[in-house]
Amino acid sequence: MRSNLLKRITPVVLTYNEEENLGRCLEAVSWADTVVILDSGSTDNTEQIARNFPNVSWHVRPFDSHQQQWHYAIQNTGITSEFVLALDADMEVTPHLLKEIEDRLDAGHLTGGMIPFEFRYYGRALLGSLYPAQLRLFMKAKVQVKQTDHTQVFLVDGPVHRFRHPLIHDDRKPLDRWVKAQLDYQRRNESELSNGGRGRARDYLRKLGVMPPLMGALAYVRAGGPFKGAAAARYAYERMATESILAIRLMNQRIKRK
Repeated sequence: MRSNLLKRITPVVLTYNEEENLGRCLEAVSWADTVVILDSGSTDNTEQIARNFPNVSWHVRPFDSHQQQWHYAIQNTGITSEFVLALDADMEVTPHLLKEIEDRLDAGHLTGGMIPFEFRYYGRALLGSLYPAQLRLFMKAKVQVKQTDHTQVFLVDGPVHRFRHPLIHDDRKPLDRWVKAQLDYQRRNESELSNGGRGRARDYLRKLGVMPPLMGALAYVRAGGPFKGAAAARYAYERMATESILAIRLMNQRIKRK
């Protein structure tokens, strides 16, 4: 029963220089007949690690946007399964989540699945995070990929199940990679806010410049505070750093206008 149900799913992973993460991700989807990897031109050991797994189908496409990269990965890499499980290279499918997915497929009436996340740092789990559940399991024929802020969002028209068990998120790439990514992401977020944003309360608070301390405090509490030690503190500092980069960009605009 298990193998027949799981044949209906193809995990898809986007990669770019993910040698610190990819092995754990692929070990967690060893149950899949095929795992599609769409790489953006890695220059580290990402390809060698991927080719050590016999179920990997390796593809390369220059990166232009998350929307276009995911659309290509889903629709143009020869996937024949009914469902796609969209993963980042720093994500892992747990046995509990896999069992829940199997049970839901067995029950039928599923177009997509919203999956929560458990944040970890080098294997140490936080109590919680500010990261919302995302649509990560969906029917290949029913999904649309849209670009929002600096990343993609998946949309389906049909029944969507909210899974209880999470995907693990444990990014172990070097800090300088994270900083470089945040500089790019917040440049894009600045552009959206400069064009009016989406009318959210957090957009208003960002324009006021008060989000860094608010986000840091909230992240620390959600992560477990003193009970989770350095891991919770690091998560809070990451959220504060991200919001601070955006706040500085927005403040620069206000200063220049004056």
